Amino acid sequence: MSVDTSFLSLITEASLVVKVVMAILLMASLASWTLIVIKWRQIGRAKAAAEDFEDRFWSGTDLEKLYEGVSRNPDAGGMDGIFAAGFKEYLHQIRTPQSSFLGQLEVIQRSMRVALAREVDKLEGSLNFLATVGSTSPYIGLFGTVWGIMNSFRALSDAQVSTLSAVAPGIAEALIATAIGLFAAIPAVIAYNAFSDDVERLITQYDNFVEEFVTLLQRHSMKAA
Repeated sequence: MSVDTSFLSLITEASLVVKVVMAILLMASLASWTLIVIKWRQIGRAKAAAEDFEDRFWSGTDLEKLYEGVSRNPDAGGMDGIFAAGFKEYLHQIRTPQSSFLGQLEVIQRSMRVALAREVDKLEGSLNFLATVGSTSPYIGLFGTVWGIMNSFRALSDAQVSTLSAVAPGIAEALIATAIGLFAAIPAVIAYNAFSDDVERLITQYDNFVEEFVTLLQRHSMKAA
């Protein structure tokens, strides 16, 4: 008796538990790939915007004009948003001074740090999902595999003739669950590591800009004095 061991038949003829495991893994894989594309675009835009802003900032342009241009953009984020938060507070401090200059710098820096924290939350958002998919998918797939193999050996104990062909389809369908788990996990882990590295680099770039901008304001104040 021939047994259909095609990939599709192994999936359709799998037990209910194994089918549920496969469905969960396929949905997790689809969700992770969707997120990978979204984060790749988001982080790519953030890196390009940061480079573009730094070019404009250090080109010698008037900071007030730069601020006016940035503030007209309601969707300004990244380094633009951090600069806008700091310069807005700077203008407020010089117009209504309420403390020493060092105190003003501290307030300006705090405003920029708050904006930086918001940007970090945006960049890191949903990365935990990729980490979760990468770490749990192999175990979910392994659960489906163990369950399928258990069913195969249970069926073997009830069979009149114990042959490899009697359990091969069940074991094959069970191993597919592990394969799907790895298919979901590997891209998620690779993407998570790559995006985490990119985000860390952007955070460092943002953090350096905050320090450089505050130092620039301090030098400007010393020259004015």
